[in-house]
Amino acid sequence: MPDPLRSLTAGAAIVGPPHGLDGAEWNFLGQTYVPKALTASSFAWHATFHPGTSVPLHLHEAQDKFLLVLEGRFDLLIDGHWRHATQSDLVTLPRGVSHAVFNKSRHICKCLFWVAPALSLPAFFEGVHEVADQSPDALARLGAAHGIRFLAG
Repeated sequence: MPDPLRSLTAGAAIVGPPHGLDGAEWNFLGQTYVPKALTASSFAWHATFHPGTSVPLHLHEAQDKFLLVLEGRFDLLIDGHWRHATQSDLVTLPRGVSHAVFNKSRHICKCLFWVAPALSLPAFFEGVHEVADQSPDALARLGAAHGIRFLAG
């Protein structure tokens, strides 16, 4: 993973598709995550959700999270309420708000996620990517070490 301040301290840059920072690309529960920007204050990544994939219900204890829909329709469970978001919608998820993200369609969905502050979320994705076990228990253990609480349901 790149130096946490590389994105902005190295100067202006364009990180175009399909490349991530330092060529990084992560598999997370069948989705493809490509890190685009990383500083101490924020972390952004492009996500491709294949049909039928999802991120389980969780919350970030010390990060605000945002999701900008680029393509497709996402179904979201936010703080116990079902919502949906389509192209150009921005979803705001303040720290401590539970959320799950689903692609229930038959088409690929794409979005840009970012969190503030960055904290150790890139290390969480790197850790998940490096292990074959992406079971709920494994995610809960790894998430707990990085300020992410996975919730039952």
